[in-house]
Amino acid sequence: GSDALDDWRQFGTGLVGLQAIERGNALLAFRMDDRKQRIVIDRAQGEGTRFFGWEVADATDLDALAARLERAGVAVTSEPQALADSRRVRGLISFSDPAGNRLEAFHGAEIDDAPFRPGRSISGFRTGALGLGHAVLTVENLVPVMSFYVDVLGFGLSDYIEKPFRAYFFHVNARHHSLALIETGSNGMHHLMVELFSLDDVGQAYDIAQQEDRVNVTLGRHTNDLMTSFYARSPSAFMVECGWGGREIDPANWTPFEMHDGPSLWGHERVWLSPEDRAVAREMRMRAAAEGKRAPVQVMEGNFKLMSGTC
Repeated sequence: GSDALDDWRQFGTGLVGLQAIERGNALLAFRMDDRKQRIVIDRAQGEGTRFFGWEVADATDLDALAARLERAGVAVTSEPQALADSRRVRGLISFSDPAGNRLEAFHGAEIDDAPFRPGRSISGFRTGALGLGHAVLTVENLVPVMSFYVDVLGFGLSDYIEKPFRAYFFHVNARHHSLALIETGSNGMHHLMVELFSLDDVGQAYDIAQQEDRVNVTLGRHTNDLMTSFYARSPSAFMVECGWGGREIDPANWTPFEMHDGPSLWGHERVWLSPEDRAVAREMRMRAAAEGKRAPVQVMEGNFKLMSGTC
């Protein structure tokens, strides 16, 4: 929800590279692949209002999810076809997580006949079976929210960190994480990540973000999903992470673990952290540099994947 549609249009197309789709005076949608929409900015919703769409395979799976939620004591609304049409899906239900976030489970996302046309010259976004990217939420109390996503919805824990802040990362497919929760003492949205096919796309977005004074987290590389990225301040009260080279996992054979090297191998100076936590994060990066820590680079080119063990 935001009434800053003009700012969002410029940010989404000119910096991130999304394709803007006008849907009247109150609604702005963004495409990033063959789907009719992936992100929606709605003037009619209040600033800070948000919903997250989680996809299931078909109507049978949607009914099964609704039944599982109701058995767990979660109130479920079967949304009318008019809302499904607005979301550009065949059917959907809505419910809330323990932090009060509105979730919408759906099936049958509509495919656009027209090709995706990015807002600026980029190589494209890595979506498909991996989904839009990932969402990171802040929570007052991590335990009940994590229990809901894992025990009720069936998300898998990928890994977690306890310093310099407490964060847990969850997968629903081969993407290392599609959701993460950061315990901050308040409920909100931290950032949304989109993954581009080219490192140069990220670097050029970084130049644009610097020119527009939108960099909230500097260029760096994560220790868990191995993403090279930066975070830009969006027109709303959360950030958008533009990344490249994210890690794929095998969910069936993945064992979660605690990470002790902090969230970033290098870079990612976080202006949103307190001075004390920034100092802890910086010390962790300096230790990684002193120990010569490295991670393999995953390069995506179209439908081909090249794995290299050196940098």
